[in-house]
Amino acid sequence: MSTDAIPATGADTPADDYLAKRTLRSGSAGWVLLAGLGVSYVISGDYSGWNFGLAEGGFGGLLIAAIVIAGMYLAMVLGMAELSSALPAAGGGYTFARRALGPWGGFATGTAVLIEYAIAPAAIATFIGAYVESLNLFGITDGWWVYLAVYALFIGIHLGGAGEALKAMFVITAIALVGLVVFAIAAVGRFDVANLTNIAADPAATGSSSFLPFGYMGIWAAIPFAIWFFLAVEGVPLAAEEASEPEKNVPKGIIVAMLLLVVTGAVVLVLVTGALGAQDASASGNPLVEALGDSPAAKVVNYIGLAGLIASFFSIVYAYSRQTFALSRAGYLPTSLSVTNSRKAPMLALIVPGLIGFALSLTGEGAMLLNMAVFGAAVSYVLMMVSHIVLRVREPNMPRPYRTPGGIITTSFALVIAAASVAATFLVDQKAALFTLGVFCAFMAYFGLYSRKHLVAKSPDEEFAALAKAEQELE
Repeated sequence: MSTDAIPATGADTPADDYLAKRTLRSGSAGWVLLAGLGVSYVISGDYSGWNFGLAEGGFGGLLIAAIVIAGMYLAMVLGMAELSSALPAAGGGYTFARRALGPWGGFATGTAVLIEYAIAPAAIATFIGAYVESLNLFGITDGWWVYLAVYALFIGIHLGGAGEALKAMFVITAIALVGLVVFAIAAVGRFDVANLTNIAADPAATGSSSFLPFGYMGIWAAIPFAIWFFLAVEGVPLAAEEASEPEKNVPKGIIVAMLLLVVTGAVVLVLVTGALGAQDASASGNPLVEALGDSPAAKVVNYIGLAGLIASFFSIVYAYSRQTFALSRAGYLPTSLSVTNSRKAPMLALIVPGLIGFALSLTGEGAMLLNMAVFGAAVSYVLMMVSHIVLRVREPNMPRPYRTPGGIITTSFALVIAAASVAATFLVDQKAALFTLGVFCAFMAYFGLYSRKHLVAKSPDEEFAALAKAEQELE
């Protein structure tokens, strides 16, 4: 690792000046805001996207996949709660992997997370377009205007600073949760058990039945869509440098968010499918609204559903900017991306991935973009769980204000399911998965050929790693 303070910007610039231009506003969030952040990352997944899994596995396949994936996320969140209490930095998963797996592992994890967070808003933008079109707002029928508006508006709000952005996000998320309550109350009266299994069974599929119309393989194929119920909750540690008492509040925030998301995911999976029918729900762009028909509640949920999609879009913009900021500050990506403005918001880290996401949203292929985001997420989960196991074995005495119940047994379970999830993305859309893999490899090539020789020694993540190395040498 290079020991130059700022090799990408000139060796004569003092390190203190370099870091002063790359500082976030600390103390902006307690555990309640952090829990709200975790829910907001994911809440759009309750409103749209997950239902495409019905076309892959039917209700039974998606239900089983969702139970397995919920277990994986719960185990993973418990592991990340420990890591975030021990290593509270804006890099999140990248910071953990950098300490455990070295620069290559750290960058690989950060890249996978960045792919997830850069692509997920593009998928959500297409779902926002579907909701806006169904409401006939402003007479819009062409989604690209909507995509441009949401990217420009919410990046602009984030440029105003983290405290303001997180508070706005919390309000939007609360509205989205109210929408789920309204939906649940209205959908109960329309529920019909027969609707859960109205997809015809494929006689050629092994193990097919009315419950598993596409057989056992349908369970595996439904996994990427089950992940949409929880995708991005792992981004809570990215707010560590802007949280008050991060060693306490980040673990508490991410665990509370995960428990709430288990409840909301179960509610929409059962009630949407039971009210609308698995067949119709499997291709719907706004399934909660269609499940309520032409009722007054449908109109309410449609408007509030838009708020839910906006909440996730808004918060994942925050997440990708912090991941980009952390990788840039440490020299893994061009260091200009981590310069902050007078409000301590990373300007280019917000704008550049946003431009890429907007370009991807123009494809209009929400399901494809979802699968690409899930690929990046699943790869990062594998690497983060490996990091937890490695640090437990190699650094058993590292201070851990919070410790994962079950230790490495818990995170080993998450590791196995995450690895299966990576493979599942190839079952759903092989071209999309291969394209995303190609992008991942291109990032790794950039690191191998250039940025690994230009790392910033005094960035927080590199200092965590240097401290660990010094401690090991002393021992």
